[in-house]
Amino acid sequence: MKPILWCSLALCSSLTANPPPSVVRAGFIFEQAPFAECHASTIVDSGRGLVAAWFGGTRERSPDVGIWVSRQESGGWTAPVEVANGLQFTYTDGTSLRYACWNPVLFQNPGGPLILFYKVGTTAQNWWGMVVTSRDQGVTWTEPRRLPPGFFGPIKNKPVSLPGGVLLAPSSDESHETPSAWRVHFERSSDGGRTWTRTGPLNDGRTLSAIQPSILVHPGGRLQALGRTRQGRLFDTWSSDGGLNWGPLTLSELPNPNSGTDAVTLRDGRHLLVYNHAEAGRSPLNVALSRDGRAWVGALVLESEPGEFSYPAVIQAADGLVHLTYTWKRKKIRHVVLDPARLEGSPITAGRWPSTVGTAAP
Repeated sequence: MKPILWCSLALCSSLTANPPPSVVRAGFIFEQAPFAECHASTIVDSGRGLVAAWFGGTRERSPDVGIWVSRQESGGWTAPVEVANGLQFTYTDGTSLRYACWNPVLFQNPGGPLILFYKVGTTAQNWWGMVVTSRDQGVTWTEPRRLPPGFFGPIKNKPVSLPGGVLLAPSSDESHETPSAWRVHFERSSDGGRTWTRTGPLNDGRTLSAIQPSILVHPGGRLQALGRTRQGRLFDTWSSDGGLNWGPLTLSELPNPNSGTDAVTLRDGRHLLVYNHAEAGRSPLNVALSRDGRAWVGALVLESEPGEFSYPAVIQAADGLVHLTYTWKRKKIRHVVLDPARLEGSPITAGRWPSTVGTAAP
């Protein structure tokens, strides 16, 4: 399969003429695809190259929405391949029962296979967790396996590996009531994802409605999770015992327009957050940094034009560079590479984005 070459900074017309020095390169994972819309990307360093996935189909919730994968090879991305769908069974008359797929999450299990978690169902209120694995960097995958009842796996953002081989997955659920109650919980596995336990919900889902956490790792083994709410700001919560117990969810000063976020702890100890710094809408899309997970500085604006730029995923690869993917107007998945050593920032005060921060795209 021939890889799709992507743009350098000199050729990528969507970047400004003088992009910030932290932006190494940027482009799209694909230019054309056999689906009309795509969303909810995820990216991983498999140890033998980058792998990305997302859901794509006619539109979100459509039964034809499946999970698509692309691998980086020879300086480009391979053409998207559908690796999972929501087909349940086919009737004798040739018709079939098929549900939409949602929110893939890639994770390279240390010493084990590449894991792809995803969800299947008509809505987030009644979906269930699924998983497939690959031992050849995402070229081939096992048959899908359903997670135990009540377990969803990482709901949007990547798990973290803890001492002792524990896999900690940030998760959440949405109740069937109207309006739905949004509750955060965590799922953990000590055997590479074969069996799971989970915490109870950390919030009642109504006083503070929160979903889709990401996990940051602090000195001394402390963990922090932060993510999306209906209350107009990001939430955070802390654990001092490896994610077995968590403090109450509290609202930070950072705005959140009820849109997905992602975050990662860098090797230099800083924490990097990607999110829509806005009270409404899904533009702009921003990168912020913190030393302690509480005081944040604005580092970069990835997108600022009208449209939807959302649901970021972020990792730091083996070469030290930071890789981001995100939804670009529901039509493409964008991939941006940053040099964290060149990322600087200005303080975010009282939730206001600093005017001095550079923009990667107009």
